Amino acid sequence: MMNRLILTFVAACAAAGTMAQDGVEIRRNQVGCYPQQEKVIVVEGINPSGKVRVTMPDGKTTKPKKGARKAVSPWSGKTRYVVDLGDLTMPGRYVVSVGNEHCDVVVSDRPYADIAKASLRLFYLIRSGVTIDRGGAYNRPMGHPDTKVLVHNSAASALRPAGTVISSPFGWYDAGDYNKYVVNSAFSIGLMFAAYERQREYFNALSTDIPESDNSTPDLLNEMMFNLRWLLTMQDPEDGGVYHKLTTPRFEGFVMPADCHQPRYVVAKSVTATLDFAAVMADAARLFEPYQQDYPGFAATAAAVAERAYRWAKEHPTAFYRQEQLTDPAVSTGTYGDRSANDEFFWAASALYRLTGRQQYLEDALAFAPQRYSTPSWGYVASLGAFEWMEGSVKSEGVKSEGVKSEKYEDEEVKGKREELGKRMVEQLMTYCEEAVGAAASSCFQAPYGNNARDFGWGCLAERCCCQAFSLLFADQLLGSDRYRRYALANADYLLGRNATGYCYVTGFGDKSPLHPHHRISAADGIEAPFPGMLVGGPNPGQQDKHDIKATYPSAYPDESYIDDAESYASNEIAINWNASLVAFLCWLDALRDI
Repeated sequence: MMNRLILTFVAACAAAGTMAQDGVEIRRNQVGCYPQQEKVIVVEGINPSGKVRVTMPDGKTTKPKKGARKAVSPWSGKTRYVVDLGDLTMPGRYVVSVGNEHCDVVVSDRPYADIAKASLRLFYLIRSGVTIDRGGAYNRPMGHPDTKVLVHNSAASALRPAGTVISSPFGWYDAGDYNKYVVNSAFSIGLMFAAYERQREYFNALSTDIPESDNSTPDLLNEMMFNLRWLLTMQDPEDGGVYHKLTTPRFEGFVMPADCHQPRYVVAKSVTATLDFAAVMADAARLFEPYQQDYPGFAATAAAVAERAYRWAKEHPTAFYRQEQLTDPAVSTGTYGDRSANDEFFWAASALYRLTGRQQYLEDALAFAPQRYSTPSWGYVASLGAFEWMEGSVKSEGVKSEGVKSEKYEDEEVKGKREELGKRMVEQLMTYCEEAVGAAASSCFQAPYGNNARDFGWGCLAERCCCQAFSLLFADQLLGSDRYRRYALANADYLLGRNATGYCYVTGFGDKSPLHPHHRISAADGIEAPFPGMLVGGPNPGQQDKHDIKATYPSAYPDESYIDDAESYASNEIAINWNASLVAFLCWLDALRDI
């Protein structure tokens, strides 16, 4: 039912959306705004001063009280005009006219409810190894059962020599491809765990109509469990190290999962995969402790495997994944490579200290602590570690399990170190936030994101736009204020249409959203509309795929270097880490509800 409603909403918006005439274009949030949210549009092609009219839901017409602010793109030189529409607080649909051009602006008490839910439900639609039977038009038979996976020679051990067959089912397809990667899976869960911990009441009430929805566990945690079950199979039971990924030697073609026939392998253990695994299992042990009825014994298991993985990482600190060394067969799928594990050590040590209270984890966290805050990404997870310390009084939450001794009581020296580290992490976050919002008021699209060429690149809409907004909301909650909220909402405006391309970058929403993402199922399932709720990577001036696609990018300018083409893996792919950032951001916005 939800998918049909989304497609109907898209069709209705397309019929009433922006229709460029005479070279005039209006950029705006195509999904909706809260009543008290700032209502801003950006006009190209004409100076709109005196030409803007707003027809309200009751039929009355008004015009903005402020004049338009002129802004010039630092890259294209295009002149744009930023127009504040004023206090449009009555829920309903407003029609904004600029000369002969018009568009809709929707005001709602819950403008982000549907898109937030779709962003999380997307993870159900990309489950591996099961039949999808609650996807409506997107139902499909099981693909990749992964019950007969081969151990690659790079992952061989005494008890599991090369060619050993193991079972490694479940988990999510990583991106546009069909492989499963520990680094990205663990990061994605970790980011959504961080959002869950800050908005538990919201997530506890959120139902996404998945097979587990009838149990007593929140659906976000249910969905995480589907991937955690796979992650457990990726730890070598002999020594505790974790395989870097489960993969085919080469990427599959654009066919459905059930039509894939390449052999699948687990390949080399890596220190980064092992530490990410340790961190997310430590957090999972805490968060699933109250849900023993649905998942008996899991919290104890997660705690034990987390500590075992951490020990392996300490013994193998330079075991980085090097794909070029893999042979018989060679592997050419996604690498998720790294050359430093400092940030992974920090996250894992932080999560394990929070779980157990053991001083050694605190000492390790202090040794690997970052010097500045950076938005979360799979390649730099220090912020996930920082979030662990920003919970206020970070103490052991005392999961009692075999092999884990909870040390709840700390002396004054340990307490001082813990509190000082937490204070440093908060200060770093606040410094970042102040720097992030500085240029918003003078920017082309009145948002913190998108004002520097470095804001654009592979996966930029997730790592730089959504994760920036998530960081701003996190800081607000710590401060107990709404200082940064308006800036986070401005990033939502950018993401959902108030940007240089005019795209709402989330599939299935708005009147101009991606129809051809680089996503194998959406390209091969015979359904015109892609899965709803997917965030595409976004403008990427690197255009690493330009020689591999038949189409031509419409622009090389940083904020316009995007093409809605299924072949464009550099700008139009989807990925679980990107959707995790969308979940963290939009679900938090939907949780606010008092704007």
